[in-house]
Amino acid sequence: METTEVAPYFTRSDGTYLFARWNRPIVPVVFGVEDQTISVLKGAVEAVFHLAGHQMAETDPELGVNFMVFFVRNWQELLDTPNLDRLIPELEGLVGRLREAEANQYRIFRFDPDGGVKAVFVFLKMDAVMTNIAADTLCLGQVVQSILLWSDEAFLGSSPLAQSNEGMILKPEIAEIIRVAYDPVMPVAATDASHALRLAARLQAKAGLS
Repeated sequence: METTEVAPYFTRSDGTYLFARWNRPIVPVVFGVEDQTISVLKGAVEAVFHLAGHQMAETDPELGVNFMVFFVRNWQELLDTPNLDRLIPELEGLVGRLREAEANQYRIFRFDPDGGVKAVFVFLKMDAVMTNIAADTLCLGQVVQSILLWSDEAFLGSSPLAQSNEGMILKPEIAEIIRVAYDPVMPVAATDASHALRLAARLQAKAGLS
């Protein structure tokens, strides 16, 4: 991939470049679904973070858990969730905006002082559209969009997933970006577009070796 192909994945709608990856082991927890869906989500987490070469853990020493996924039937359920407003002080205003936008999904990222991802909160409203998506596809897509701070426009026109003979899989180019982004020599966060040049160079080097 060329730099011009990589940069848009981390260039936000306001024109700024912003990249971040997890800088601590991930500890996921899921609310609002049956055990079967929890297993599917945790399987997706394990698969994507294994691809990145990133660790999982039983607990986060600061937060306990740091990757929270909430499945709800309506946005009011978030306001009714005990103590969630303590984790997300802006919750009431957020729910109002989600209702107004008729949104069915939203992600909040929290960051360490070095800019690395500290926590992610994923909210999924299971409306008619979301309910019609297979659980494995839905879960894989959400994990992929949570492993990096992608641009707010990164996947508006194209899903990070693709259909294969074995079912939905991560698109090869997205998988390679994730692998390279988690290379230990790469920074955990970046605000300069020259970062995309470094990503592209490593992608090209890997392609030349394959």
